[in-house]
Amino acid sequence: MSLADELLADLEEAGDEGEDGLYPEGEEGDSDGERSQGRMEGGLEDIPEEMEVDYSKAESVASIAKLRNSKQFSDIMEKISEYIGKQRKNSDVSGPVEADPEYRLIVAANNLTVEVDNELNIIHKFTRDKYSKRFPELESLVPDSLDYIRTVKELGNNLEKCKNNETLQQILTNATIMVVSVTASTTQGSQLSEDELKQLEEACDMALELNQSKHRIYEYVESRMSFIAPNLSIIVGASTAAKIMGIAGGLTNLSKMPACNLMLLGAQRKTLSGFSSTSLLPHTGYIYHCDVVQSLPPDLRRKAARLVAAKCTLASRVDSFHESSDGKVGYDLKEEIERKFDKWQEPPPVKQVKPLPAPLDGQRKKRGGRRYRKMKERLGLTEIRKHANRMTFAEIEDDAYQEDLGFSLGQLGKSGSGRVRQAQVNEATKARISKSLQRTLQKQSMTYGGKSTVRDRSSGTSSSVAFTPLQGLEIVNPQAAEKKVAEANQKYFSNMAEFLKVKKESKM
Repeated sequence: MSLADELLADLEEAGDEGEDGLYPEGEEGDSDGERSQGRMEGGLEDIPEEMEVDYSKAESVASIAKLRNSKQFSDIMEKISEYIGKQRKNSDVSGPVEADPEYRLIVAANNLTVEVDNELNIIHKFTRDKYSKRFPELESLVPDSLDYIRTVKELGNNLEKCKNNETLQQILTNATIMVVSVTASTTQGSQLSEDELKQLEEACDMALELNQSKHRIYEYVESRMSFIAPNLSIIVGASTAAKIMGIAGGLTNLSKMPACNLMLLGAQRKTLSGFSSTSLLPHTGYIYHCDVVQSLPPDLRRKAARLVAAKCTLASRVDSFHESSDGKVGYDLKEEIERKFDKWQEPPPVKQVKPLPAPLDGQRKKRGGRRYRKMKERLGLTEIRKHANRMTFAEIEDDAYQEDLGFSLGQLGKSGSGRVRQAQVNEATKARISKSLQRTLQKQSMTYGGKSTVRDRSSGTSSSVAFTPLQGLEIVNPQAAEKKVAEANQKYFSNMAEFLKVKKESKM
C-alpha cells in the first residue's frame, strides 16, 4: 500500500468516526444548520427520504430541482424587489398585522428559505452522484454542500487545478487544498463526458443562484424585523433575528419552539475528515455567535447563550401576539440580560481579615511566691552557660569544632592554664540531686577489696603481710584503718549526715 493510499484510509476512518460520534441521533449537521425543526414546523418533507434516491441517472438538474423555475419563487422575488426600497413603520399598519400584504410576504419569504435549503440539498446530492465518477473521494474531504459545489465547478475534469489556484483558496482552507491535491493525484476516477460536465455546470450555477436568492431574502427580512418582531430584534439584533426566524419557518413557529431548540438553530459542522475537530463547538447556533454573547469571555458564552435563548423565546411569543410594538418588553429583557452579565463578571468580594474574638475568661494573674521563684531559678541559665554565651571584646574566637565553624566556648577556659575554668557555682541555679540518688552515687564510689593500681592510685608494693616486733610476720588488712576513717567520715561529715539526737544540757 502506497503512502497516498494509507493517508486516504486514515481520512476515511476519521470521517466515519466524526459522523457517528460527533453528532448523535436527532442532531443533523447539514450545511445550513438544523433544518429538521423548520421542516417539521413548515410541513415539508424530510430530506433523508429524498436523498435515498439515486440522481446519477437523471438527465438534468432541472428535472429534479424545480423551485427556481416555479411561479411561486419568481413572484416572491419580484415582490421583494418592490418592497425592499420602501421604509415601513408600525403606524402604517391599520387593523391586524396578519392582513398586511407585506407581512404575508415576509412569512412567505421565510417559508421559501426553508424550501431553498431543501432544493440546495437535492442539487448537492445530484452533483455528488454525478461527480463521484471523476473524483469519488471529494465528498469526504469537503463536507459542506456549497463548498463542494464551488469546488466541483472550479475543478471540472482537470484535477491539476488544485495546485496554485487562487479561486480555490477563497473556497477552501490551505490544509483542505493540500489533502485534496494529494488525493486527486491518486484517485481512481475516470474522465467525464462533455454532456456530464455541462449538467454539472448547470447544477452548480443553479445552486449558487438559489443561495444568492436566499441571502437576498434574509437581507429583506432583516430590514423589516423592526416591523415584524421588534422585541426579538432588540435582544439579538435584526440579522440574527431574521436568521433564526427564517430557519424556524416564521414567527409563529418560532414562538412555539422551546428555548433549548431555539439555541440550536443554525448549528453548523465545518470539519474536514482526518483533521482535528477540537475547534468545533457543538450545539452552538446563531444565538451563540451573535454579538451579545460573543462580547463575553469564552467561559461564560455557553451560559449566556442559554440565557439569551430563553429571553428570545419570551420575546418571540410577545411579538407573535403583536403586543408591545414599541419594543418595551424587548428593552426590559435586554436590560435584565445585561444586568446578569455584569453580575457574572464582577469580581468576588474581598475577604475581610477579622481579628480574633476577645477571650471569654479574664486575664489570669501571674504566679508569684517562693515556689515560683525556685522554679525560675531552677530553669534559669547556669553559670557555665552564661560564660559560654559571653564573648570577649576585640578578640578572635577559636572554633570549638572543625566541623561547626563559628561555634565557640565564649569566655570558658580563658585562664592561663588552658583548661575550662571552674566558674563560681551559684547555689540558686545549682542542679538539684535527690537524696536517694546521692546514696546510690556514694555506694557506687565506695571501693571494696584490696587496693591496686587499677582501683586506687597507691603503690603497687603494698601488701597484707606486716612485720611486728611481737609476733614477727602477721597478716593484716591494710585498708582496715582507712575503712574506719571512711566510716567515721561518712557517719559524721558526709552530705547525708544529720544530727540524729541532740541532748540538751540542763541549766543549773
